[in-house]
Amino acid sequence: MPCFVRSLSEQDWDAWKRLWGAYLAFYETNRPHAVYETTFQRLLGTEGEDFSCFVAVSEGEIVGLTHFLFHRHCWSIENTCYLQDLFTAPEARGKGVATKLIEAVYHEADARGAASVYWLTQEDNLTARKVYDQVGVKTSFIKYTRSAAKPKMDLAKMKPLAAQKGRMI
Repeated sequence: MPCFVRSLSEQDWDAWKRLWGAYLAFYETNRPHAVYETTFQRLLGTEGEDFSCFVAVSEGEIVGLTHFLFHRHCWSIENTCYLQDLFTAPEARGKGVATKLIEAVYHEADARGAASVYWLTQEDNLTARKVYDQVGVKTSFIKYTRSAAKPKMDLAKMKPLAAQKGRMI
């Protein structure tokens, strides 16, 4: 499928919203409209901590997207790049769209001097993993997230520890 990759623009709202909604549905989740609006504005932002977005366009239609951001890393002086979301419309899958989007992120990371690019996927996302195995290296890391359980301490009464150098819980 002939396509080209470009940065997201204000005029892409409807197409982006449709694709990101499909991406969220694929992962069996959804987000309120306010999150869509805020995310879109962050993707268009120019601040250093803002996300970026590339879209893949074929025959005048957006058929894929990727969201990514650059952040500091304790293991290198240079920033690293986190590719947070990648989605290709079902009708465009298997036609090289995802590879072009990842390569565009690689190019941007190189241009910004990033030490690495990394991303996560679900273990059973075999279709995507076929692409990822061609363009990346699977690591042995396992992801953990904070549980929904409430902390045992009354953190509301505590000042942020980062502002209190040397203080321990």
